[in-house]
Amino acid sequence: MNGNAMGVSSVRILERVPHTTPPFTLSQIKKAIPPHCFKRSLLRSFSYLLHDLFFASLFYHVATSYFHLLPHPLSYLAWPLYWIFQGCIFFAIWVIAHECGHHAFSDHQWVDDTVGFLLHSALLFPYFSWKYSHRRHHSNTASIHRDQVCVPKPKSQVPWFYKYLNNSPGRVLRLGVPLFLGLPLYLGFNLSGRPYRRFASHYDPYSPIFSETERVHIFISDIGVFITTLALYQLGSTRGLSWVVCVYGVPLLVGNGLISVMTYLHHTHLALPHYDSSEWDWLRGALSTVDRDYGVLNRVFHNVTDTHVVHHLFSTLPHYNAVEATEAVKPVIGEYYCFDDTPIIKAMWREVKECVYVEPDDESPNKGVFWYKNKF
Repeated sequence: MNGNAMGVSSVRILERVPHTTPPFTLSQIKKAIPPHCFKRSLLRSFSYLLHDLFFASLFYHVATSYFHLLPHPLSYLAWPLYWIFQGCIFFAIWVIAHECGHHAFSDHQWVDDTVGFLLHSALLFPYFSWKYSHRRHHSNTASIHRDQVCVPKPKSQVPWFYKYLNNSPGRVLRLGVPLFLGLPLYLGFNLSGRPYRRFASHYDPYSPIFSETERVHIFISDIGVFITTLALYQLGSTRGLSWVVCVYGVPLLVGNGLISVMTYLHHTHLALPHYDSSEWDWLRGALSTVDRDYGVLNRVFHNVTDTHVVHHLFSTLPHYNAVEATEAVKPVIGEYYCFDDTPIIKAMWREVKECVYVEPDDESPNKGVFWYKNKF
């Protein structure tokens, strides 16, 4: 492809999707999807889980049984490869638990919650806390007032120091902090989440994130995380802290970074509108997300990467049918569908550079539709 063609392609990728009320309904989109795509198979769902657990066990076995036998310089290459591969599998397992939280794993809610609770707890992730807050994200996507996560700030609310970070070193910092600390900061302190009038945390049963009827489940989530923490402490006491960090800690950090990156990239794009309460409705909000291409990792990550639009439209649809469903809905939603195949590293840099705050267009009479901008 020549340079001019690449330039045209980039322009089209960044071209804004429509923000007006769509000429189609959710039921019309659903009719376009083959009915079998909505069927959940317990056997098939468990087959994907067992696949991930097999590879997690395989990577663990190779690392703990053979890495110490390698000539000394090679171990410096082997361990980073293990961290990346195992981190990807940790994220894939997290995606399976994410399916459980959406009741997309099986037809039985108790099975979904049991599997999801065990998997997320093993990854130090509060299952029920996330399930409830994530449900609110899906109910209010792209609302600048009510969305739960990746809530963009209007220019008037951007911290004063951001204009000093609108440069290459500042962008490295703005990428690095969310990559390594974004998930624990969100779960623990609601950083990048919807603002509340008082302190909000996914570990606090009395947090304003949750309703009174959800408090018991938040306690249960905390117990799951505590039990895993206790097990890791015992392992550290017997195997050593460095062993726990190398075998579990660093892959977990990689997996958490992938969660942060993908969440950010699915909801941050120059082509996507955000809405205030005067304009927002559920369908337009659900369409305000973007599918990305991670290459071979699309399959490793159970296609959560390249089928995010259809996931927001039908969150109980199982991941193994999402690719087929995505292809089926494209003719219906047309130009409302947003897909970006920009290489992920390049896309991260572009988004952190261009998507700093949201504002309505000055020349537009419609002040309820917000777009990402970066000029101070």
